[in-house]
Amino acid sequence: MQQRHAQLAGHYASGAVGLTRDGNIALRDAGAVPLAQRQQVNALIAAENQDRAALYREIARANGRPEWENDIRATFAQRWIEKAQTGWYYQNAAGAWVRK
Repeated sequence: MQQRHAQLAGHYASGAVGLTRDGNIALRDAGAVPLAQRQQVNALIAAENQDRAALYREIARANGRPEWENDIRATFAQRWIEKAQTGWYYQNAAGAWVRK
């Protein structure tokens, strides 16, 4: 996840990639990614979201409470947004993209 984060850092900064309200990341502005890089960025986003889903699921399972997965996901989403750098985009509670 850390290596992928470094690969995506420039895309967060450009506004192409943003943090979603459900604890994932998304391609927010495909036009901000050169066409030649778009497939690679989409693959990085998909891999990151798979790892995040596995993390949330495993934390819930480790606590013996698989039904907590959505709450854990929401808690992580809030923390990712809090730790986001100034200028990065995130989704607010209504799902609208907001620049931090």
